[in-house]
Amino acid sequence: VCYSTSHAAHNAEYEAFVCVLCPAGAGGWSPLNSNKYQWLEIKLEQRTEITAIATQGRYGSSDWLTRYLLMFSDTGHNWRPYRQEDSIGAFSGNSNADSVVMYKLQQPIIAQYIRILPLHWNPNGRIGLRLEAYGCQYKSDVVSFDGSAHLLFRPDPSVSLADRDVLSMNFKTLLNSGMLVHMEEHSGHSFTLELFRGKLLLHQNGLGLSSKPRRGSSADFHPLVSLGSLLDDQHWHHIRVERIRGLVNFTVDKNTQQFQLPESWSHSEINEISFGGTSASGLQKSHSRRNFHGCLENVLYNDISVIERAEEQQLSITGNVSFTCPESIDVPVTFASPGSFLALPWVSGGESASVSLQFRTWNRAGLLMTFDLQHNAGTLWLYLSEARARLQIHKTGRIMTDITAGSAHALWDIYHSLSLFDCKSRIHLSCVLYINYIYRCPDTEGGSGCRNPFSVFQGCMRLIRTDGALVDLIRVQQMLFGNFSDLQMDMCGIVDRCSPSRCEHGGRCSQSWSTFHCNCSATGYSGATCHSSIYEASCEAYKHKGNTSGFYYIDMDGSGPIKPQLIYCNMSDKAWMVIQHNNTELTKLKASSGINQHLAHFNYSADAEQIQAIITQAEYCEQELSYHCKKSRLLNTPDGAPFSWWVGRSGEAHMYWGGAVPGSQQCACGLQENCVHPEHFCNCDADSKEWLNDSGLLSHKEHLPVRALAVGDINRSGSEAAYRVGPLQCYGDNNFWNAAYFNKETSYLHFPTFHGELSADISFLFKTSSSSGVFLENLGIKDFIRIELSSPTQVLFSFDVGNGPLEVKVETASALNDERWHHVRAERNVKEASLYVDHHPGTVQKAPADGHIHLQLNSQLFVGGTASRQKGFLGCIRSLKLNGKTLDLEERAEITPGVTPGCPGHCSSYGDLCQNHGSCVEDHSGFTCDCSLSPYTGTFCHKDVSAFFKPGTSVTYTFKEPYKLNRNVSAQSSSIYSDLTLRGENVSLSFRTSQAPALLLYVSSYYREFLAVLLNRNGHLDVKYKLQHNRDAEVFRASGRNLANGQLHRVSVQRLGETLSIQKHLRSTKVTILSPDCSCGGDIEISLKTQTQLFLIAESGEVDPEIARLNALGFTGCLSVVQFNSISPLKAALLYPDTSPVIVTGALSESSCGSSLPTNPYAAETTHSLADHVGTVGTGEPIVNAINSDSALIGGVIAVVIFVSLAALAVMARFLYRRKETFQPQEPKAEKNDDSPETPFNTDPNSQSIISDNQKEYFI
Repeated sequence: VCYSTSHAAHNAEYEAFVCVLCPAGAGGWSPLNSNKYQWLEIKLEQRTEITAIATQGRYGSSDWLTRYLLMFSDTGHNWRPYRQEDSIGAFSGNSNADSVVMYKLQQPIIAQYIRILPLHWNPNGRIGLRLEAYGCQYKSDVVSFDGSAHLLFRPDPSVSLADRDVLSMNFKTLLNSGMLVHMEEHSGHSFTLELFRGKLLLHQNGLGLSSKPRRGSSADFHPLVSLGSLLDDQHWHHIRVERIRGLVNFTVDKNTQQFQLPESWSHSEINEISFGGTSASGLQKSHSRRNFHGCLENVLYNDISVIERAEEQQLSITGNVSFTCPESIDVPVTFASPGSFLALPWVSGGESASVSLQFRTWNRAGLLMTFDLQHNAGTLWLYLSEARARLQIHKTGRIMTDITAGSAHALWDIYHSLSLFDCKSRIHLSCVLYINYIYRCPDTEGGSGCRNPFSVFQGCMRLIRTDGALVDLIRVQQMLFGNFSDLQMDMCGIVDRCSPSRCEHGGRCSQSWSTFHCNCSATGYSGATCHSSIYEASCEAYKHKGNTSGFYYIDMDGSGPIKPQLIYCNMSDKAWMVIQHNNTELTKLKASSGINQHLAHFNYSADAEQIQAIITQAEYCEQELSYHCKKSRLLNTPDGAPFSWWVGRSGEAHMYWGGAVPGSQQCACGLQENCVHPEHFCNCDADSKEWLNDSGLLSHKEHLPVRALAVGDINRSGSEAAYRVGPLQCYGDNNFWNAAYFNKETSYLHFPTFHGELSADISFLFKTSSSSGVFLENLGIKDFIRIELSSPTQVLFSFDVGNGPLEVKVETASALNDERWHHVRAERNVKEASLYVDHHPGTVQKAPADGHIHLQLNSQLFVGGTASRQKGFLGCIRSLKLNGKTLDLEERAEITPGVTPGCPGHCSSYGDLCQNHGSCVEDHSGFTCDCSLSPYTGTFCHKDVSAFFKPGTSVTYTFKEPYKLNRNVSAQSSSIYSDLTLRGENVSLSFRTSQAPALLLYVSSYYREFLAVLLNRNGHLDVKYKLQHNRDAEVFRASGRNLANGQLHRVSVQRLGETLSIQKHLRSTKVTILSPDCSCGGDIEISLKTQTQLFLIAESGEVDPEIARLNALGFTGCLSVVQFNSISPLKAALLYPDTSPVIVTGALSESSCGSSLPTNPYAAETTHSLADHVGTVGTGEPIVNAINSDSALIGGVIAVVIFVSLAALAVMARFLYRRKETFQPQEPKAEKNDDSPETPFNTDPNSQSIISDNQKEYFI
């Protein structure tokens, strides 16, 4: 073993033998000058497999390295840095002179030369080193190809394994393209492995594949996979291709991709293998169109050494091959930092001048070279701009020449050649050629300084020539020629950070010299590496964000591998997920000769993996299965073999029908014992000549969805049948509500070790009254990850992946220990760590550029506490997900002291989702909105109730009627007290009309007091109020513009005492109803008599003349969301007509006229159910499409909602009646009926209820 070092300050090179880990008295290596240009090089006798390296400081001194680079090479040139975890180039060294620091290399080094480059050393000493390398001998068989030769190997078919083939080898080359291997099969198929632009492509040729050929390739060329990059660096790279039947594992260096071959390729045998290239005709089927130029090493096919066979001439050799690997001395240079530059003296005395070089970089901009022209002709600048080469000559602040060359679409992962040639040079050119000179100029006499108009170049250069002569960069490194700063000599340090790509879920990777970027657009994921899903995991989650019915992307496993899927969410009381398939319509079958069975397959909008995840996560799933029959038996019960069956998720056939239990071979009527013929278990098994049906819901989750349906008994004369398989529908999210309550600080739940080596995302919800506590913790030997509530307003995310502890904090303006649910999302990847809490601004912390990236944990994961039982969490944790997988907190809580499964109390967090005075009602898993006090309906009391009115249409609401309005109305539903004495009222409605004048709302009392909301002949909104019978009515102008414009307008009339407020949209007006000289005293009260009279002009002489005239005209238009205090009469009339004291007269048509947004045809608020006709018998022939698709059903539901809205508006208008207290007869108050059930209408809690025999009408 020989050791050499870099030169000392006086350029005297010397050799030294280094004794490493020796007893007292031994020294070590310490160069004369301690600077970053020193190195220690070890030359081994031959190429060796090095598995570990150990360092010590110099014996008995203060000299040791604290940080260094490890380089290796086969030739002593073109060095390659060893990288830990593919990102860390530097090794941490010693902290004193005596201790030994050893590193076992994750990937062994195979080389003859190794070199140590000091980066940092003890600041109180000098560079000092004792070194030892560990390894073993390395056996190598090599063969070199000159670009025209190849080897042809034919495997012995008697020993070939048809089900498994393994090909492995190493290769090295300086050229970026060439065919390495071509394999032919007996079937005519072939595989090709080739290097193309520095990447390895594995592709297949042959017929039967649907892939389209690339431009310029043959019609049967099918690329399969691409791996690796920068493979033309004259270093050894490893390849392994393993085929096990149709599964192929393709490995380049440490990166592996797996793919599946078509079935026709799975069992073919390899007939012949060509190494180093193939014939000229075979090259036309490749990208590179050339044979390989370089070396192969240790080529093994199914453990057979191909190179040994070639040396023994046991295979065919075409062209000249050599069994040694000639090494070309290539000396690249790396410009790694913004301060890197190279200055070369250049003297040209010929008739022409030229300079050329090769470069490779990831950056699209950067200065390549600059020099001054003779005779003050200017300065030449050659640089990259937008990935193109650009030359400019500047003189006295002006651009004299501007030339652009090259393609902006060029790939920058290969070496590009650049030449500058001047055939009319100014003969004697003497200057300094600056390469990547940016920030500072070398010291020169009379220098006038320099500018920085261009970006810095970061990349590699090689083969730098001036006037055709190659620049000796080794002499530059030895400081014998030129000048430089911060260069990495004799190596190309370019790193492909996109191979393998750290961008997940299809994110597109791009890079610069120092970092990479992920473009996550159109992926459905976000973050620095496209790791975290932007979608929710269920309709339940969308519902609790306030979303209503519609199509949403659902990502069942968050950051996991399952792709997001567009799914319809039907937000009713339950959040239903509806997964459609290709045939949800009723399909009719008729007898056909020769056809004994009809087989239908159903293709769902989600794939099998997505559907399985949906069903597993859901609380309940169902799917309708209907069969209509006429002389067509179904299951042939009780004892026959079934004629029909359906196929479930796992491919098994099931003999039970909708509404029955698994394994019963029955239909719903058989289970309920109400079949047409009791001796059968299905209606259709009666073989009747009349139309019957068996319909029901399949709800056994393990069997859903229905993948196929087989229908038999349709080949007889007169046999007819029809079937329908509805969409798969599921509700509930077991993961979303999975929670645990920690009631002791010392309690915790433990789970297996969290594996998030490169990417880790953690999300959960919590609520607590405690000021601090650890949510979760997982430890390793040195690494750890922890999330905690560090104070009432701070959440802390801390971890260590080997670079030292890192903390990410989020501060909130309000306290988090408020017993409300708060959402925490933490993510850590190779680029950054982030933390978000609710909707507060998040915090992002960048990762070190060249630090450790693997998170290595080995302890159990602790939730709600720590292993030390300190800083435990008190409160609830819910929906805890790690990398998209939900931990079952409730299952562990069942068996853990101090922890209780589940956590109630959701209205404190989600109650605000209930709109328009809807109230939140607690549920075990979530909440519901009670809309009984709101004129709106829907999941969140958000949908308006509207109706379209025509002349002659009215809705009458009776507070208490003396006779039965409807025999089906319960007494309790009408028991609203007969007379209401109000000190104020609140009336609101929306309208849309083109009619003017028009009466929108009229309320009158028995004492000739009234309120009218109307449009005058100019379309202006007027409110006419008369609260005293002995005074004239007063008119208040609420709007000065025409509102009869067909647009939707919202009106609110509020009275409190003698103050009247009128609000139209966001504009409000307050006026005093009574004159200042009114001697009423106290609050103004209004008495509401409950006798309801349908016709407004019962006493024509008593009615205000203007009101009578408008009433005669009638009203044509839309009324919506009508409300009087807490009563919603229009909603009651449309949604609850059988249990509400309402009478509708005239044609009242339902409408969506009250909606300010376009109608959503999918916004159904109910779920299709067969509850009304499960097991029933139909007497008529089914109509195809009569069982409508879900979209048609949803449209019908919307129409009903619109109809309800209109009636409610009519009910409200007649509700505002008032009289003076002096005219009110004194009557005893009635007692409240505590036994009456909740109804969709209620009295105002502030009102007084008085019994009266008189009744009152409210007419709209």
